[in-house]
Amino acid sequence: MHNSFDVIITGARCAGSTLAYYLSEAGFKVLLVDRATFPSNTLSTNTFFNNTTALLREIGVMDQLLATNVTSVRAIKFQFEDTVIEGPIPEVEGEDTAYCIRRTYLDDILLQHAKKQKNITVIEGFRVTDVVYDGEKVIGVKGADGSKREQEYRARLVVGADGRNSTIRKLVNSPLKVSSPSTVAVYFGYFSGIPHDPEPKFEIYKREDKLAILFPTNNHSYVAVANFPLENKNLMNSFKQNPENSLQRFLSDYFPNTTISDRIKDAKLTEPIRGLIGYENYWYQGMGKGWALVGDAICFKDPAMAQGIHDAIYGAKILADTLIKNRGQFDQWEKIADDYQLSMENEFMVRFYMGCELSKNELITEQQDAVNKIISIHPSVIEKFFGIYNYANEPADFEKELKQIIESIS
Repeated sequence: MHNSFDVIITGARCAGSTLAYYLSEAGFKVLLVDRATFPSNTLSTNTFFNNTTALLREIGVMDQLLATNVTSVRAIKFQFEDTVIEGPIPEVEGEDTAYCIRRTYLDDILLQHAKKQKNITVIEGFRVTDVVYDGEKVIGVKGADGSKREQEYRARLVVGADGRNSTIRKLVNSPLKVSSPSTVAVYFGYFSGIPHDPEPKFEIYKREDKLAILFPTNNHSYVAVANFPLENKNLMNSFKQNPENSLQRFLSDYFPNTTISDRIKDAKLTEPIRGLIGYENYWYQGMGKGWALVGDAICFKDPAMAQGIHDAIYGAKILADTLIKNRGQFDQWEKIADDYQLSMENEFMVRFYMGCELSKNELITEQQDAVNKIISIHPSVIEKFFGIYNYANEPADFEKELKQIIESIS
């Protein structure tokens, strides 16, 4: 194997494999490495909307993903206390269907697709331990392969697509730009035997300071999510001592004014519960001399937003476009870094701040409850509300539509 590449990407999940694909299409010679071997699971809500469906179809993997016995989702249901906001997912780029695909399928299919490209070399089971510098510029990585043999590879650019605890981000000491700690704990579980309500939907329920989420995924299963305040010591202790029973009790006991209780009673947990406690919403500088970050390595927001997979895949496309556009100017790092940072912030920052607000877990006020009731009975406002999540429109479009409705009934 040659030890010199145009780009080394550390992390071969949806961000890394997508980036490798787009760069290979443009003729870049890419080394893609990951400490895991695939198929491999990771903590995720597994969910993406139909704007991401369009991207995955463009990449060329959608037919393979549909063959994983996944449930098609064309509707969303929010229930805030007793108010239900429900409707179809707005169409984007000719796509009307969203999915919740397990990462063991999604990441592996994207990686296998990347392996087929002529300009991509893939090494699984490779753990990056350090970056190589030439002065202030990163020019490569050091690490150990599956046999614990030390290896070193060189490239014009090293990309960290290696998740929330990014090794590359730490090694290059990327500056933290925004941080907003969450006040909630999140626990995930996978259940079989949950019937639909009455059709497959993305379902989000909020009651007081607790949130429940149900997303239909592969093999007739659901991912169920419990979200509650860190300061609730009784729930925290319960989940730590017996997470399996606690999740099912949480769903059945705390949401009596929903359809959850009846649907969850005969459900079977199919694998151990996993949790995310004390996380933060963050945004880091995305590029420096010889390095870049993408996916959760650059930014992360509340998982209840269900935007992580889209951010990873579309963020990878933004980074690829930036590198392709500037491929002959790799010595002008400040210009390229500014271009990339601006593109990423323009695309994702509004929803990042929405995630920060969601992580505060504030109670629904009387005023918000009144607004929710107005939204629930006006299809045009519902469409704009749901359109925030799949980029069919921006939050400002929703606010404008809502304002017009409120003024018309005042």
